[in-house]
Amino acid sequence: MYYAFFLQMKKMLGQLDKCLEAAATHARAKSFDPNLYVGFRLAPDQFAFARQVQICCDTAKTAASRLTGKDAPKQADTEQTIDELRARVRSVISYLDGFSAADFEGAAARVVTQPRWEGKVMTGADYFLEHAVPNFFFHLSHAFAILRHNGVPLGKRDYLGPLTMRAP
Repeated sequence: MYYAFFLQMKKMLGQLDKCLEAAATHARAKSFDPNLYVGFRLAPDQFAFARQVQICCDTAKTAASRLTGKDAPKQADTEQTIDELRARVRSVISYLDGFSAADFEGAAARVVTQPRWEGKVMTGADYFLEHAVPNFFFHLSHAFAILRHNGVPLGKRDYLGPLTMRAP
């Protein structure tokens, strides 16, 4: 089950990369610097676009790390351009490429914690379903919404990506 979810996260990160490319193309067509998107937000108290992308990436790689016991690559959160954000997304996709279904054996029973939980823990199953999955899609959706709000011509198909369709 976990491996399938990470395949979906990887797919969605690929869609995010395409959305970043679409943002750069849109900005060039409208004659403005694509890197302006990096600081955009929907509300004053919301994280800016760059932080939404960073957290989305961090959630995917950290969840994989916590559920498998493998170290996740550290990233400095210094991206200031669309190209740098694209490189971060691609690096996390590459990291997720290194996992197999066998890596997630026993993930549900793992004990997961993080500093802001102040000494409390969750099982791997609870952490993944209650924190990692919703957090990933929350920040992914906000990144997508920021681009849409600022005129990038994206729709639901750009968010979802290709579907696995079969003839009956």
